[in-house]
Amino acid sequence: MRWQSAFLIEAGNWYLFHVSSGCIYNYSSMDNSDNNVNMLQCESANVFVRDDLDFEKIARSGQCFRWESLPDGSYKVIFGNNCVYAEDLGEGRFQFSCTDAEFDETWYDYLDLGTDYSEIRSMVDSEVDPFLWRASECQKGIRILRQDPWETLVSFIISQNKNIPAIRRSIEALCSVAGEQLTDARGFPYFGFPNPGAVAALSQDQLLQCGLGYRWKYVSAAANAVLECEIDLEQLKHADEKTALDALTGLYGVGVKVASCVALFGLHHTDAFPIDVWMKRVLENEYPHGYPFEAYRPYNGVFQQYMFAHYRSGS
Repeated sequence: MRWQSAFLIEAGNWYLFHVSSGCIYNYSSMDNSDNNVNMLQCESANVFVRDDLDFEKIARSGQCFRWESLPDGSYKVIFGNNCVYAEDLGEGRFQFSCTDAEFDETWYDYLDLGTDYSEIRSMVDSEVDPFLWRASECQKGIRILRQDPWETLVSFIISQNKNIPAIRRSIEALCSVAGEQLTDARGFPYFGFPNPGAVAALSQDQLLQCGLGYRWKYVSAAANAVLECEIDLEQLKHADEKTALDALTGLYGVGVKVASCVALFGLHHTDAFPIDVWMKRVLENEYPHGYPFEAYRPYNGVFQQYMFAHYRSGS
C-alpha cells in the first residue's frame, strides 16, 4: 500500500492516509518508549471513507444475503469464510472488527473502495435524465460488492421465486450443513460458505432439507460443473459480457436474470443489467422510449442498483 508520509492527528488519535483510496486508518495505541514510535495493532480497524458508503442501503440492495443488522446499529457481514462486524460512526467514519491488515486484505476490496462512486454518479445530467439523477442521489451509498462468484452463483440460483427472508434461511441452512464452523470477533460461532466439493457431496435429501425445493437440482449441477471444470468462474471475471452470460446460462437451471445478477454481483461486470419485475416497471414507466445504455457504460449495473433500490423504497 502507498501511504502519505505525514500523519493526521485528531483528538489524540494518530491516522495514516491511504493515497489511492481516500481511506484513513486509525492507530489509537502507540508506544513512544526509547524515542521509537511502534504502531500496535488494534482489535478494530477505524477507517475514514470520503466516498459513498451506506451499510443499510447495501444490505437492502438485493445483492447480498449474509448481512445482518444488529440492535447496536452495527452489521454482521459474512463473506466466504470471513466475518466482520461493521459500524457506521458517522461523518465518514467506519469501524470494522478486524485488524488493519485484515481490512486491507479482505474488506477494502470486498467493499470496492478503490472505485469512486461519486464520480460514477456525476455521469448523470439532472436536466437530461432527472429520474436517474434523483435515484442516484437518493440511493448513493450503494456500492457493487466484490463477492465470491461461486457463492454468488449459488445464492442467486436459490433466490429464484423466493422472497429475501426465505433466501437467507436457505443459504444459512446450506452453510450450516456443508460450511466450515468458525468463530467471529465477538466469540460467536458462524458457518462459512461451502465450497463446490462440499455442496456436490450433499444428497438430494440434505439439499431439500435446506429449503431449496426444486432448485436443489440446479445447485447440485452447478457444484459439479465447477468441480469438473465445465465452467471457470474466476476466468469469467475477465471475459467480455456476452461470453460470461453465455457460459452462465449454459448451466442447468440458470436463466438470463440469474446470470446477469451473477455477472454484476459475483464477476463485478459493472455493465451487467439484471431485469426483474422492479426493473421492468422502471423501464416501462421512466424510459418508454428506451433506456440510454450507451450513455452510462461501463456502469449500467451501478445505475441499475440505484434505480432498483429507488423504486423498491417507494421514493
